[in-house]
Amino acid sequence: MDKLKQLESFVAVATRGSLTAAAKAEGVAPAIIGRRLDALEERLGVRLLLRTTRRMSLTHEGSAFLEDCQRLLADMANAEASVSAGGVKASGHLRITAPGGFGRRHVAPLVPPFRDAHPEVTISLNLSDRVIDLAGEGFDCAVRVGDLPDSSLVSVRLADNRRLCVATPEFLRRHGTPQHPNELSKFACLALTSDASQTRGWAFRIPTSAEGGSEVVHLKPGGPLDCTDGQVLHDWCIAGRGIAWRSTWEVEAEITAGRLVAVLEDFAAPPNGIYVVFPQRKHLPLRVRLWIEHLRQHYGRPEFWRGAASA
Repeated sequence: MDKLKQLESFVAVATRGSLTAAAKAEGVAPAIIGRRLDALEERLGVRLLLRTTRRMSLTHEGSAFLEDCQRLLADMANAEASVSAGGVKASGHLRITAPGGFGRRHVAPLVPPFRDAHPEVTISLNLSDRVIDLAGEGFDCAVRVGDLPDSSLVSVRLADNRRLCVATPEFLRRHGTPQHPNELSKFACLALTSDASQTRGWAFRIPTSAEGGSEVVHLKPGGPLDCTDGQVLHDWCIAGRGIAWRSTWEVEAEITAGRLVAVLEDFAAPPNGIYVVFPQRKHLPLRVRLWIEHLRQHYGRPEFWRGAASA
């Protein structure tokens, strides 16, 4: 129990930004939260938080540990719900949001079967590329892709997402295949011109030493076509108009079917994540817990990503 309390206190402090806020939420003295953090760091033998009189920040180890702790606590909540709910049925209104392109492909198709399994739940799905204030706008949870900004939201990583350079087999037969990212300047590349996640360009991991060292570099290849809409770039790529840098959630089904070919895979940057995020709550509604588990079950199956886009 002490270990669990230590983890809960660490997550509360990390997400709320201070001992005082975490203590107020739990209804205990800040000194108690501080002692739990001290005991946790001593047990682990590593500093998780840098604490001063004015601010508190996570160390590198603390950031990595936070994600694991949030996932563990969410798993425990789901496990308890599965046995303690008994005959209780999920009910009420579930408000969820997701990015437009990802939501159309990989969230919207999962809503009807969830509704069939829980007929007393009504659902509103909002698809928007705007980062929505969940608590302020009354949403229960969101699916988000990519690196998450620091916030008071709880995040659970559901799957990995990579960015790959892809083109049609016919395009590569006509124009050749780049062997190094620096060669992209010789090819027609399809650039996304408004996505904030691509303002630095396409990311690649470039080896720096024979011992396996590498660094992530960003390039901005261009071509005769660019667009502000990712789906249009996808369609142009499928039509053989050039090389595109797209997420695996968007192109994995086409790669499996042979309609697209991944190139420069040896230089692919490290994956980011696909997350479900929700406001910090002590007792998450059953309908939300079940929806998160519904996503986890589907996103955890490799065949989902190979076939969902074409389903």
